[in-house]
Amino acid sequence: MEIKNLLTELSTNTYPGRGIVLGNSADGKKAVIAYFIMGRSVNSRNRIFEDNDRGGIRTKAFDESKMEDPHLIIYNPVLKLDGKTIVTNGDQTDTIYDFMKEGKCYRHALLTREYEDDAPNYTPRISGVVKPDGDYVLSILKSNMGKPECLRFFYEYPASKGLGHFLHTYKCDGNPIPSFEGEPTPVAIDIDSIDEFTDKVWENLNEDNKVSLFTRFIDLETGEEETRIVNKNI
Repeated sequence: MEIKNLLTELSTNTYPGRGIVLGNSADGKKAVIAYFIMGRSVNSRNRIFEDNDRGGIRTKAFDESKMEDPHLIIYNPVLKLDGKTIVTNGDQTDTIYDFMKEGKCYRHALLTREYEDDAPNYTPRISGVVKPDGDYVLSILKSNMGKPECLRFFYEYPASKGLGHFLHTYKCDGNPIPSFEGEPTPVAIDIDSIDEFTDKVWENLNEDNKVSLFTRFIDLETGEEETRIVNKNI
């Protein structure tokens, strides 16, 4: 597959929905994580990211008085367990965490889940786990070409200098919104600075639809982490 430019992938798609980027920094020394959310409705846009107490983040209503339905909106996108970082677009983060805590695999966890119950979109559940050595896995649970049948796909990648993979919920905007198609997109990560990476990803997300962004760089030798959170609602 052709290695794509991540910023071009973002800037040319007005609505990729929620997205995960996992990979390795340009110098090969850090694991790279990005997770973003977008929204079209007032309910979806009324959110922020904030730290949680399990090494990651949670979503929260920016204005509690405007929250219409927390279902599929409020969850922990990022959790940590035993040096592994779990990143997903829904409450399956907790499912993976619970299974891994019992010594089971993320696959076992996701075999108990399916796409979101938001017909007719059937929004895919996308998930990833970054291991302490920088290797990572990605998964998507999606409908069968718009039919309410769950297809489950799993991908495993070794850490590779300057390379990442991008997985998002929607192919593009639409009504109903078409689900992501194909394998996670290989993307070049030619940046070693988390601040530069964060700024460029945020700048290239659609201005009208972007809501929040989380990034994290993990030093593969020391395990030291740097994390950034950007919220449109401040």
